[in-house]
Amino acid sequence: MELSTLAFRPLLKLAIEEDVGYADITTLGSVAATATATARVIAKQDLVFCGGPLIQSCFDEIGSPGDVELLFLMKEGQPCKSGTTLVRLKGRARTLLTGERIMLNFLQRLSGISTHVRTYTSRIVHTQTRLIDTRKTNPGWRSLEKYAVFIGGGGNHRHGLFDGVLLKENHIRAAGGITMAVRRVRAGIHHLVRIEVEVTTIEEVREAVEAGAEGLLLDNMSPDQIRQALEVIPSGVFTEASGGITFETIEAYAETGVDFLSVGDLTHGADWVDISMYVDTVG
Repeated sequence: MELSTLAFRPLLKLAIEEDVGYADITTLGSVAATATATARVIAKQDLVFCGGPLIQSCFDEIGSPGDVELLFLMKEGQPCKSGTTLVRLKGRARTLLTGERIMLNFLQRLSGISTHVRTYTSRIVHTQTRLIDTRKTNPGWRSLEKYAVFIGGGGNHRHGLFDGVLLKENHIRAAGGITMAVRRVRAGIHHLVRIEVEVTTIEEVREAVEAGAEGLLLDNMSPDQIRQALEVIPSGVFTEASGGITFETIEAYAETGVDFLSVGDLTHGADWVDISMYVDTVG
């Protein structure tokens, strides 16, 4: 998965507007326009590095393309120990200083998600179950946060309401039941779109399968209940479990044999990690 500049350019522009405003009066007043500098971006804790593709765009947007040159010492998704130098930078001192916090905000947030996801995936590597994210993301940050989940070793659920059908409890109630909901949505989509239905009981599992659902979201079921459900679900129907899945319980859920585990905590529960930039020389 590559991170397109189209995914973060509007957010980057907003970050610059709110932080720099009309001018960085501190840097402009204290640093000569002709000054150059070298700097290092350093991990202050163990982490999984994520966000490298944003760094060049960040400095290019703040200054001019070519103001800052980068040398990456760590790859995207690479685990790094505290004290590791992630990136070396050199170029126009004013651009480096003005962009420092904006750059670090992106790196700390995205690396925090990747680090958090890696702790989850490390518990289920012995299974075939895939860990995926949800739509529980910060407004405007969805593409970036889903990218960070991928870099951390997880997978992505649908990006939004436009690229996947998932009939949840309220859709089913509003439509008049599982069968009617599946029938109605199938009539309005093309043949390449799969229909996933949220179910909470074995009876709902059977109804959804009979109605033609291609996937089932087993919602708030215990591992034992999931095993019972899997016994009656045909092999051609993919299965996803969600609800009540934590770092402590994820292994038990994965060992049921369910295809996917969707966990909102991957994004909304991730802490920022500690990353700093240090200026080494000024010329």
